[in-house]
Amino acid sequence: MTLPFRTAALYQFTRFDDPVALRNGIEACCRLHDVQGTLLLAHEGINGTIAGPPPGIEAVIAHLRTLPGCADLAVKYAEAPTPPFHRLKVRLKREIVTMGQPDLDPLADAGTYVAPEDWDDLIAQPDTVVIDTRNDYEVAIGTFPGAINPETRSFRDFPAWFRANRDQLVAGKTKVAMFCTGGIRCEKSTAFLKGEGIEEVYHLEGGILNYLEKIPADQVSWQGECFVFDERVAVTPELQPGTHVLCRACRRPVSPEARQSPLYEEGISCPACHADLDDAKRARLAERHRQEELARARGERHVGAKMDSR
Repeated sequence: MTLPFRTAALYQFTRFDDPVALRNGIEACCRLHDVQGTLLLAHEGINGTIAGPPPGIEAVIAHLRTLPGCADLAVKYAEAPTPPFHRLKVRLKREIVTMGQPDLDPLADAGTYVAPEDWDDLIAQPDTVVIDTRNDYEVAIGTFPGAINPETRSFRDFPAWFRANRDQLVAGKTKVAMFCTGGIRCEKSTAFLKGEGIEEVYHLEGGILNYLEKIPADQVSWQGECFVFDERVAVTPELQPGTHVLCRACRRPVSPEARQSPLYEEGISCPACHADLDDAKRARLAERHRQEELARARGERHVGAKMDSR
């Protein structure tokens, strides 16, 4: 069965001399075809996830492939029964994935790609250290067996974490294999490690989502669910919507078990952030949730005001 909405996750490291000049055309194309989501533009390329009716997504992807260096833009698709996004944002950024290392050049220095079909063999080798480059809340709901969790709250924290733990990480190992959701963070993290003098650096081509797409669900080594940056929140190894929901206060995934906690209030808080909310923000979140419920009862979609990000 074909679902009414298609999600497209994409990125491309390339060189945009004038990303400002590209923004209006991209935004106009998305609005013309009723496509929503977030796209980030910088001098180093484009990154984002969008969703809309399948013909609209095809039209926007065709437009993006006309941008400089984007003819071979790789896209990972998924289908959804309801809109995964409620608004469109085409933003100009200094980096399309923020690591805070401005001298990195993933176009020249990224690690060696490993196809999904070869990934499990690589990470099973005793001389390979496997690092999950994602943030702590993403790792908590699923990862590959034996992968090291840096316990970072932000990708900006990764360089300092690696430098502080380098000796014990690479002791007795000759290869470093890294992975992330869609591949983009590994373009930078592998370039960073090569700049730190690590020679054999590998990363999962297309990230976890590509692995789950290419490897049959009954053969994957992946354990748990994979966090995604849209209203699906997380997906199973079959790439179906998972069991987690999104906390509207801290934007973390909330498991079925955590939703049984008295600290979980739908639309307001979860056990991870309950203690951090003051009365004013709790009241704002409660009102937003009330408006969403009213809109849902009317069969409408509530966009609402932008909430504070974590």
